[in-house]
Amino acid sequence: MPNDTNSSNIIAFDDVSKTHPPKGDVALRNVSFTVAKGEFFCIIGPSGSGKSSILKLIAGLDASSSGTVIKPDHISMVFQSGALLPWLTVFENVALGLRAAHTAEHEIHTLCTKYIEMMGLQTLEKQYPRELSGGQRQRVGIARALAVSPAVLLLDEPFSSLDPKTTEELHKDVLKIWRDTGTTIVMVSHSIEEAVSLADRIMLIKNFTVDRIFTITLPRPRHEHGEKLAREVLQIRHEFFK
Repeated sequence: MPNDTNSSNIIAFDDVSKTHPPKGDVALRNVSFTVAKGEFFCIIGPSGSGKSSILKLIAGLDASSSGTVIKPDHISMVFQSGALLPWLTVFENVALGLRAAHTAEHEIHTLCTKYIEMMGLQTLEKQYPRELSGGQRQRVGIARALAVSPAVLLLDEPFSSLDPKTTEELHKDVLKIWRDTGTTIVMVSHSIEEAVSLADRIMLIKNFTVDRIFTITLPRPRHEHGEKLAREVLQIRHEFFK
């Protein structure tokens, strides 16, 4: 059971279940875990095991059927495809959440410029999504999510469609952002290697509930081909395929 009174926990699930009407199909069953403020937390598991359902509950896109979810109000989410609006430029896509919050124009300019530069997009701010590579579109999605200064940044398999070189570059960028901003990150990943290389802790979801939570104590930066990292991956892989 999550320690809900622990002020260091920014997210807490206590015996959370989710079913979908009308047949009562199970999406989550008796899920309990916590995420500490400032933690990099990864969720892995087989397809259809409930990973995305957890992310939707944290994001407020869905509600639990039973149990308690404690989370902050200010949460941003980055989707697999970047989910950019094709008729808006890079700058205007990044500004989208700020405009929805009726932020002053001078502050919008300051914040958008800051995060566009942080993601290495300063020469592309007048471009449209169709003119960008997949990696650039994801960078815009991350910049947009960060511009509203969220307490928690949710990443839904954000690198799954990218080539290995771009993925490695974005791993470094996300880790730098996490260190520099102190933002709590919760990421769903389909890759055990990716999760071990990035996360403080990894939660394995199987059969709609928490199977195990692994603590990764390897120092950063972590090299995906390193011997110690490989041992961690093998241990988690063993539990994954049990």
